[in-house]
Amino acid sequence: MENNSAFLRQQLLDLFLKYAYQEGDFTLSSGQKSNFYLNGKQVTLRAEGALLVGKLIFSLLSENTAAVAGLTLGADPIVSAVSVVSAYENKPIPALIIRKEAKGHGTKAYIEGPDLDADAEVVVLEDVVTTGKSAMLAVERLKNAGYQVNKIISLVDREAGGRQFYESQGLEFEAIFTLTEIKKAQLTKN
Repeated sequence: MENNSAFLRQQLLDLFLKYAYQEGDFTLSSGQKSNFYLNGKQVTLRAEGALLVGKLIFSLLSENTAAVAGLTLGADPIVSAVSVVSAYENKPIPALIIRKEAKGHGTKAYIEGPDLDADAEVVVLEDVVTTGKSAMLAVERLKNAGYQVNKIISLVDREAGGRQFYESQGLEFEAIFTLTEIKKAQLTKN
């Protein structure tokens, strides 16, 4: 990431510390217990957070990226932010939202968003990765629809096996922050 990205990244980290990081007793979507929780939606649903996320992730996409996608609900504001930023950069990239369950009416679709060409390259986005299973559901749905998925980008890697899981599946994984970095910044802040 270039110098401007370092500045944007620091601003985003500050928002994570201020709004998303909480200490207490929590059960994660993976079923794991944790003494802290990162609620990415507290950042991604704020205008300034969405803009930072959109800019940072857009800068990580390859020229071949045909769309960004993610599993509802955590990824919804992220894919939307990246799509809007891409339009401002004159390289419009559509957003796809992957349902956990097929729509019960109409087309009964798992994937919402514009239809893409067969074999289109789609990057899956996620707010926080723990074991990696949530984003993998999005990858599977996209591949079943005929798209190529080679990369997952997350705002935070909790460093709990997700990276290794993705690599074992032949997927590239990139995170804006690691849990270690966020906890270190939280300790420095206190």
